[in-house]
Amino acid sequence: MKRVAYSMEPVGRTGGRVYLRMLHEATADDLEWRTVPDHKRTYRVRRWRKLRHLTRLAPSIRALAGDTGTFVWDDLSLLLFTPEMRARTVFLLHHYEPLQHDSAPFEAMLWDRLFRVLPQCAAVVCVAPYWADFLRARGVDNVRVIYNAFDMAEVERARGYDRAECRAEFGLPSDVTAVYAGKAVHWKGTEEVSAALADAPGLRVITSGSNTIGFDGAHYDVDRERYLRLLRACDVGVFLPRMREGWSRCAAEALLLGLPCLIRPMAGLGDLAALTGQPAPDIAELPTQIRDRAAMRQAEAKTAYEALARFDLNYFGNAWGDLLAKVA
Repeated sequence: MKRVAYSMEPVGRTGGRVYLRMLHEATADDLEWRTVPDHKRTYRVRRWRKLRHLTRLAPSIRALAGDTGTFVWDDLSLLLFTPEMRARTVFLLHHYEPLQHDSAPFEAMLWDRLFRVLPQCAAVVCVAPYWADFLRARGVDNVRVIYNAFDMAEVERARGYDRAECRAEFGLPSDVTAVYAGKAVHWKGTEEVSAALADAPGLRVITSGSNTIGFDGAHYDVDRERYLRLLRACDVGVFLPRMREGWSRCAAEALLLGLPCLIRPMAGLGDLAALTGQPAPDIAELPTQIRDRAAMRQAEAKTAYEALARFDLNYFGNAWGDLLAKVA
């Protein structure tokens, strides 16, 4: 009989939702996953979104209080748990960024309270060493790092796509250097990259996924396969977040598909840059840096690939399987 585990619904396209879906899939043979709705992702208006979410979620949390099983939680609603429920919880922290608060000034107080109750959890998982250190500095000692993982069979298929065909598919002539800048969402640095390259001939900024900033350049909101074909078509990745991220899946996947990158070493991205040997961008010299990086594409691809390839599905399933078995 499978053990029971509870989580929020892994619905959405953010890195955190991808991570949670991967966790469900990697442990499906051993765990029966039961989920509760993630209301905050259903509101069109951002203001007070998290407070409305907590209010709607409270009855569902109360209903779980008498159930047995393990909780894998990545949401402020941990504050609604009883101490006994937290003792059976693995809390997953991807990142903490006040720029994303939609319920100020109360949200900061909620997060402060969350950090103070995390020691009551059976374990806390972060996706990068930066965030483990962040929590330890706040008195949370039972922390471990389980990185983002990748389906390496999918990666190998994508690396085998004909690059010339991919470039033709996205209208990229041979004399254009395609600069992948990640998602066109707030605080990811897309506008900064675009502005720095506005007058640079032969460089085209490309973004993917959601477009919450109204980016009017070459943006592609496409399915998974076409997204990988888009990465294969690009030459260089540039990641300039203003926000503190976890361990950027967009940047890691770009590196796995052979793109040399320029990465601002902020929070978890600093860990990724150090692991894969990617230099930091210099805005004043960005066009020159990009052209230099594009010329190094083949020379550097192997090192970055080998650094990330070990974080495969076996690594991920074993790390989480061992942890959840101990908690149970």
